[in-house]
Amino acid sequence: MANIIKSGFLLLLIFLASCKTSRSDVYLFTSFHEPANEGLRYLWSEDGIHWDSIAGAWFKPELGVHKLLRDPSIARTPDGIYHLVWTTSWKGDLGFGYAESKDLIHWSEEKMIPVMAKEPTTVNVWAPEIFYDDEKKEFVVVWASCVPNRFERGIEDEDNNHRLYYITTKDFKTISETKLFYDPGFSVIDATIVKRAKNDYVLVLKDNTRAMRNLKIAFAKSPTGPYSPASVPFTESFVEGPSVTKVANDYLIYFDVYRKHIYGAMKTKDFIHFQDKTNEVSVPEGHKHGTIIKVPRSEVTNLLKARK
Repeated sequence: MANIIKSGFLLLLIFLASCKTSRSDVYLFTSFHEPANEGLRYLWSEDGIHWDSIAGAWFKPELGVHKLLRDPSIARTPDGIYHLVWTTSWKGDLGFGYAESKDLIHWSEEKMIPVMAKEPTTVNVWAPEIFYDDEKKEFVVVWASCVPNRFERGIEDEDNNHRLYYITTKDFKTISETKLFYDPGFSVIDATIVKRAKNDYVLVLKDNTRAMRNLKIAFAKSPTGPYSPASVPFTESFVEGPSVTKVANDYLIYFDVYRKHIYGAMKTKDFIHFQDKTNEVSVPEGHKHGTIIKVPRSEVTNLLKARK
């Protein structure tokens, strides 16, 4: 009996320790405000549903033709380093911005990653999305670019006919060759990769054709594909910038409903069936397309203190 009681007590301690660990993490949402020249912003949340702003911008963008910081995408590696990529200009740049930080406050010197330098007719490099492959211990960065006359035009103008491209890197010093990531047969932007399990990846993407302007899903066994044909849309039209996070046993897909000037959200377990949760989430006004990660509570505490 004593051994049973002792075993039960140990299990309770383990359970309480796991609860304490989970409570030490909070959600962080990278953000920017239009006209996107002020720099990186953050939102944070206890539950992944109700969000608060952290005041101020954290570094001023200095790269590219337009010196913007749009679509900031972030990943945290096992060593605790935060890696950020972003869109530097609407048009005219052949790369995206990169910086890193140990604490989300102090950032390294900004660096342009010239991923489309070998394609000088490239119109733009939009919405780079960073994904850390924990199996290969490397980053995958996916973005949308328009290379005129490269793909079947469809209903889009040649300077608006986007496809997804990618690079891999372990350190943002040595970069792989740029490769085509996904050609769904239509203009596509704003892609984000979600790992559900080994050999089980989801791609959330925006169909950017004029008739659609909505979000769709594709599946693959590897983060770099090949991905399945795109699904039917699971959102209304005129949305963009999907950001995905797991809350309990469900995934929440946030997106910018830009004509309504609100943020929407869909809940799913399988990325096939969706429930609209727009009326249940709260996102501060002015927030624009970023990515969501879990971070230690202490990091957010330090951010809030730094702005007092």
